[in-house]
Amino acid sequence: MSERRLDDRFLCAELVTVDWVAAEAEPAGKGSHAPRIVEAVLEDISVLGACVQVEDRIPLGAAISISAHPGGGDSGGGARFSGYVSYCEYRDFGYFVGIRLSDETPWSTGAFEPEHLTNLAAMSRRGVGRAGKRSPPVLSPTVH
Repeated sequence: MSERRLDDRFLCAELVTVDWVAAEAEPAGKGSHAPRIVEAVLEDISVLGACVQVEDRIPLGAAISISAHPGGGDSGGGARFSGYVSYCEYRDFGYFVGIRLSDETPWSTGAFEPEHLTNLAAMSRRGVGRAGKRSPPVLSPTVH
């Protein structure tokens, strides 16, 4: 799949909760417009979007929200980001769901910073260092 992001992407592996309601009716017996809430793995995030991994397909265009809690806990202090599903592809162990975040809920490290965060753009800018060794990963993102 080609890169579709318009801004820097940060890899992470954070447990989050996602909830969605399908934009269109799903096949019979699937609870077409009933809200769904599941645990997910936040795979990557940027100011404009995110990717989560879930066990079930989420329809394109579905309104979706990500609820993130510091330290993976369920106690207050969390952040919520909303948007819509821009793609949903099955890969290896589950569905990877692309989410286009709304202008009202853009992501920033000030709103929520996953525990394990890697800035791919900073890594590629650093490239290969002396003696052909890769530079160490950059773990701190630039605050937008």
